[in-house]
Amino acid sequence: MNAPRLSADERRQQILDVAIDQFGRAGYFGTSMNDIAEAAGVTKPVLYQHFDSKADLYRALLDEVGARMLDLIAKATTEAADGRDRTERGFRAYFLWVADHHHEFTLLFGSSARHDGEFSAQLRRITNDAAEAIAGLIEVDIDSEHRHTIAHGLVGLAEGVSRRLVAVGDDFDPDEIARVVSNLAWAGLRAADR
Repeated sequence: MNAPRLSADERRQQILDVAIDQFGRAGYFGTSMNDIAEAAGVTKPVLYQHFDSKADLYRALLDEVGARMLDLIAKATTEAADGRDRTERGFRAYFLWVADHHHEFTLLFGSSARHDGEFSAQLRRITNDAAEAIAGLIEVDIDSEHRHTIAHGLVGLAEGVSRRLVAVGDDFDPDEIARVVSNLAWAGLRAADR
């Protein structure tokens, strides 16, 4: 196990990147710290220098993956010309993320740990953060409470479509899926406008 010499931050990031694949393939309960150490080319004591436990590593990983997803969507929607363009860009960024990062999607939305009390609150917070970010992008004349409800519905729409695409296992065209889903979402948003 002669891993290249990395700074503490680089090593931590390397472990997180390796853990995404390990947990994404086998889930939380099917992955051990030994699996992660072996895949990262480090010893278990090195893992424990960065993370106190498997649960600590998983929590850090959920935050990392949630932040990556939200960052991609935020960057994609920043330069949108209008609400419709923002909707299309947001869904396109999301479905590209799902297509290119199945393991990250599975970590957040498809793992058995999602229903585990230890992680469910954290995953709800990530979902709420996504809905909060989306609520701020919705340009329809409705009150704040309805805006947040619709934002959660859009998160659920994207998640539900993605679950099916990942479960089927076929490659999919993220641009085509984004076009179809954003058209549906945009029609709904226009209908919600007063």
